[in-house]
Amino acid sequence: MSYERDYPPLPEPVPRWRERLGQYWRLVRGDRPIGWLLLLWPTWWGLWLAAGGVPPAWPLLVFTLGVWLTRSAGCVINDYADRWLDPHVERTRTRPLATGAVSGREALALFAVLMLVAFALVLTLNRLTVLLSVVGVVLAATYPYLKRYTYFPQVYLGLAFGWGIPMAFAALQGEVPPLAWLLYVANIFWATAYDTWYAMVDRDDDLRMGAKSTAILFGELDLVAQGVLYALFFIALILVGRQAQLGMYWWAGLGVAALLVLYQFALARRRERAACFRAFLHNHWVGMAVFAGLALEYAVGQGG
Repeated sequence: MSYERDYPPLPEPVPRWRERLGQYWRLVRGDRPIGWLLLLWPTWWGLWLAAGGVPPAWPLLVFTLGVWLTRSAGCVINDYADRWLDPHVERTRTRPLATGAVSGREALALFAVLMLVAFALVLTLNRLTVLLSVVGVVLAATYPYLKRYTYFPQVYLGLAFGWGIPMAFAALQGEVPPLAWLLYVANIFWATAYDTWYAMVDRDDDLRMGAKSTAILFGELDLVAQGVLYALFFIALILVGRQAQLGMYWWAGLGVAALLVLYQFALARRRERAACFRAFLHNHWVGMAVFAGLALEYAVGQGG
C-alpha cells in the first residue's frame, strides 16, 4: 500500500523579462483602454473635420498610433508625479509605482521611449505639426503636477487631451483655422466634465492628502457645475456644426450624445464612488456618438 500522495505540479516561475513587461503594461494602462479612447475621439473629430471626410491613410495612422503612445506616456508621468499620493488612495494603491514594482528611474525611461517614438511619427508630417507637437509634449509632461498647486488639473487635462485637434488641422490643412480652436474649446469643456466625475471618486482621499481638483472646488455644487460644463460643451459643438455647415447626421449625433450625458447624471446623482466612476467611463460613448454623427455626415449626408 502506497502512502504517496499526488500533489499538483508547482507553477513554472515567470521569466523576469515577462514580469517586467507585465508591470510596464499595467503602468501604461494597457489593460484599461478608456483613456486612449477619450483621447482618440476628439483627435478623430479634428481629422475628419480637417479632411472634410475620411482623412488620408498615413496621417490617420500617425495620429491613431500617436494617441496611444502619448496617452501611455501620460499615464507613466502621471504615476511618477503621484507616487507620493497613489499609495494612500484606495483606487490607485496597487499601481506599479505605488507598490514599488516599478522604480522611478524605469518609469522615466519608459516615458522617454514612448515620447520619442511618438515624435518620430510626427516628424513624417509637416513643419507646423512638428512645432505643435512640442507644445503637446510640454502639456503631457506638466499636467500631473497641477493637482498639488491648483484646483484646475481637470481643465489642464482638457488642454492636453485635445491638443491632437489643432495638430490634425495643421497636418491636413497646413494651418489651424478658427474652427479647429472652437472644437478644441469644446473638448476642454468635455474633458473637464468627465475628469470631474473621475475626481469625485477620489475626493475624500484627495482631501485627506491635500491634493486639489475641480471636484473639491465645486463641493456641494458639483452636479450644478457639471451641468454647466456639459452645456458649454454642447453649445461649442453646435457652433462647430454651424460654422462647418454640417447637416442632420451631425445634429443626430449630438442628440444621442446629450441623452448619454443625461444618463450619466442619473448614474451619479447620489455621488457614490462606483457610480461616479461609471459616469466617467460612459463618456467613451459620448465621444463615439459625436464622431459617428460627423463621419455619417460626410459619408452619407453632404459627402454622400
